[in-house]
Amino acid sequence: MTAFIRKRAANVKDDILSGITVALALVPEAVAFAFVAGVDPLVGLYAAFMIGLVTSIFGGRPGMISGATGALAVVMVSLVAEGNAMGMEGENLGLYYLFATVIIMGIIQMLAGILKLGKFVRLIPHPVMMGFVNGLAIVIFLSQLGMFKDAEGDWFEGTQLWVMFALVGLTMGIMYGLPRLTKKLPEALIGILVVSAIVIFGDMDVATVGSFIRDGGGEGLKGGLPQFQMDLFHKIPWNWQTLSFIGPYALILAAIGLIESLMTLNLIDELTETRGNANRECMAQGGANIITGFFGGMGGCAMIGQSLINIKSGGRTRLSGIVAAVLLLMFILFGASYIEQIPIAALVGVMFMVVIGTFAWSSFRILNKIPMSDVIVLVAVSALTVVFDLAIAVIAGVIISALVFSWENAKRIRARKRMKEDGTKVYEIWGPLFFGSIIAFNEKFDVKNDPDKVEVDFIESRVSDHSAIEAIFNLVHKYEAAGKKIKLTHLSEDCKVLLYKSSPKFREVIVEAVDDPRYYLAENPEAFTKGLAAYKFE
Repeated sequence: MTAFIRKRAANVKDDILSGITVALALVPEAVAFAFVAGVDPLVGLYAAFMIGLVTSIFGGRPGMISGATGALAVVMVSLVAEGNAMGMEGENLGLYYLFATVIIMGIIQMLAGILKLGKFVRLIPHPVMMGFVNGLAIVIFLSQLGMFKDAEGDWFEGTQLWVMFALVGLTMGIMYGLPRLTKKLPEALIGILVVSAIVIFGDMDVATVGSFIRDGGGEGLKGGLPQFQMDLFHKIPWNWQTLSFIGPYALILAAIGLIESLMTLNLIDELTETRGNANRECMAQGGANIITGFFGGMGGCAMIGQSLINIKSGGRTRLSGIVAAVLLLMFILFGASYIEQIPIAALVGVMFMVVIGTFAWSSFRILNKIPMSDVIVLVAVSALTVVFDLAIAVIAGVIISALVFSWENAKRIRARKRMKEDGTKVYEIWGPLFFGSIIAFNEKFDVKNDPDKVEVDFIESRVSDHSAIEAIFNLVHKYEAAGKKIKLTHLSEDCKVLLYKSSPKFREVIVEAVDDPRYYLAENPEAFTKGLAAYKFE
């Protein structure tokens, strides 16, 4: 019992310290993404607080951090701009259209959770996952390069550039070296505190969180509690025209948010060797975005960078996310003047270490060891993540993988031919029969020269889809049109049911056998047990 209490107490300490580190790293990220979306910094900070708090309490993955993200911000910028243009002269309604879109986005995400669509993340192949991780690491790296520019967009030069390099390097050096001395201190937090102390007490003229906000047109971090947006109900018309405008944006944002959240969940699962609940995360993300939309936030999803900072700093439970969210609100209410003094270089150093830890360096070692199709998928997803966005990259990767899988399986259809003593020609079909293999399947038969009796044996084949059933139907029709008898044997139960429904003639063609194959889905435990019991192990 004493050991258990000590372990829990140590974990609480790690969660609290990790939460502090994440909160510090969240500030410039949320502010930067708010600028990208074209809204006030507080809109991004409120989103980080509300989404982070709700998902930490109710989400399906303890230790995962959610907030305002760049993947969503790049879509929101055009929404806000179009919304502003739809207002009357001098009236910018883009922010209110954004809030309404975030609410619809949350409803879509909750529906995904209710319909249990989170399980479909399992369909994402490993090369797509590696491409997503690499692409996102590159995106995070490129986003940090903007911190090496001044307010006019020009790159730092001379002393200013070298000081920036030195502070970033010092932060990275602390994060690299400290764990080799002791693992009791969170290296990211120590790095931020040490570099901040050097800058503050050394009276160094460098970019800070406060100057970053003011250069972007903001007034500072200081704000109050999020307010319920009553204007949302009369500023914009709630009619079909509005829904047709925000609907596509909401759908895209919901898809990007869920894909990024569920893939981050899978990544954290692998790092912690535990398992999260994808459907519960969908529900939490949706509920968080609904609340955020009503209380003036820009919406968001899981953040891979902050999640990795949390995990690598020792955060494992819901407490770390809750601490990060609550502390972020405290920064807004009471600690703005202190947080604004943190040098941007320290936070850039933390994010660079996240990039190094995120990128799947092993992908370089395996490029010549995996199939070329997987290499293409990995590189394509990485590139598309950088050029477009996460949703397009992942969907494209899954489609490419599915097409490659279909093509490879289409080549595996085989037909072994033999003759029975009574003159019946038997075609023993091997391999999956589906839309991709039906052409090769049809080429196996010689209707014109075959004898009057033909039997097609499917015991080593799986009839997979409607295209396969249609191919079988056409084959039977060809033999019957040639005046020959054809029998189908060893078809699975589900295939026979579909064929019986498609045409009564199949009741005369299909031969029922005691050893017909039976397929059971593992998702149905009773059927699986029944199927397993049907086999005799010797």
